[in-house]
Amino acid sequence: MVNRESGGIAGTSWQIPTAESNGVQSPLVRLPIFYGWVVVAVVFVTMAVGVNARTTFSLLFPPILDEFGWERGITAGAFSFGFLVSAVLSPSLGRLMDRRGPRVVCELGVLLIGGGLLLATLVTRPWHLYATLGVMVGGGSVCIGYTGQSLFLPNWFVRRRGLAMSLAFSGVGVGSVIILPWVQSLIGRVGWRTACGALGLLVLLLLVPLNLLLRRRPEDMGLEPDGDPRPAAGAATARPSNVVDATWAAVDWTLGRAARTARFWWIALGYFLGLFAWYAVQVHQTKYLIEIGFRPGDAAWALGIVSLAGIPGQIALGWLSDRIGREGVWTVGALGFAICYVALLMLADSPTMPLLYLMVVSQGMLGYGLTSVVGAIPAEIFQGRHYGSIFGTLMLSSIAGGAVGPWVTGVLHDHTGTYTLAFQIAIACSVVSAVAIWLAAPRKVRAVAGRLPVPQGSR
Repeated sequence: MVNRESGGIAGTSWQIPTAESNGVQSPLVRLPIFYGWVVVAVVFVTMAVGVNARTTFSLLFPPILDEFGWERGITAGAFSFGFLVSAVLSPSLGRLMDRRGPRVVCELGVLLIGGGLLLATLVTRPWHLYATLGVMVGGGSVCIGYTGQSLFLPNWFVRRRGLAMSLAFSGVGVGSVIILPWVQSLIGRVGWRTACGALGLLVLLLLVPLNLLLRRRPEDMGLEPDGDPRPAAGAATARPSNVVDATWAAVDWTLGRAARTARFWWIALGYFLGLFAWYAVQVHQTKYLIEIGFRPGDAAWALGIVSLAGIPGQIALGWLSDRIGREGVWTVGALGFAICYVALLMLADSPTMPLLYLMVVSQGMLGYGLTSVVGAIPAEIFQGRHYGSIFGTLMLSSIAGGAVGPWVTGVLHDHTGTYTLAFQIAIACSVVSAVAIWLAAPRKVRAVAGRLPVPQGSR
């Protein structure tokens, strides 16, 4: 007999709610899995298509330059402007998520990206480019990218939080090997405008209906996180509490309260420095590899393989974070970027393929693992009704780090003539980032599943 009010697990029937009554939805259609995995699948596909839709700017850039003859700085500025828009929208996005939920936020992002791509086919002036591929696509991407998805996805899992988020976010890597070659082939055959329009239609036709399946939290559907059974009325909870600091966890955390804690600023510092290192190498590594003697094809191959290596790395490290803790996995990711920069510096004197492989593997399989815990760390410290506002504000530091890293690296190269000092600074940033997350100490607020005490009766 199936308990229709219990959360489903693998092999247990549960039902998709399609109507709402007092915030809890009425079940009508049965499926054999926990609805949280449906949410993970939706996020996977959304990020595979939506995040890579923004990445296609690098493919559209050359033919736009060829057609209009605009200055490179003006043309590329549209992408940077979109990054700025993402930063400005991030805090308000968290508040919108707290009030309206993921369907509103993600559908808004889908409409902005799809509409921006379709309108980009009409571009004739630089400001058109800024308004479409900059403001609309850039603003939409923050809604359905790492920031937007991390605002609600942690609600669905506790024991498997790291694994679930890493699986969902690995969609970006999978999408990059499907969407980007497809768009490039369209550009070659029918031109950049038609490619832009086709991608816009794909975004709207696929993601608009798909994101209607999203829900903010399992409790809204009468379910429990991880698909655990709901405890009977008056019974003790079926799952051992993962709360370590009950006093901290009992606080109704608002943005104002969170910002007055040291933990908030340690996370902000860790995220800023982590993304500084990430985007600095992502933007500059191809040019650097060519300058030290690698063929352009090999340099481009290295950039593509990093994304592929990130897929199994993210998933494995997400699973590992549920066993050893979020701090440990953030440290592994930061170490991956540090090793990557060391390999890049060594490549200047010895441009060999083994060192290139080391750089690719450490960056992709280890460094990209940061994404598997970026939402889990603040969720376990500031979990509550206002988590969206808190996380959205914290992501300002991530976006700032991602913007400042490439710029500082470029400025230092212009002043010194080499990347040596810039890469050394990035190594230091990686180390300090890891230390900052240990000082934030999510493990001291809530324990991961692998650190929970084993009940004596199960030994």
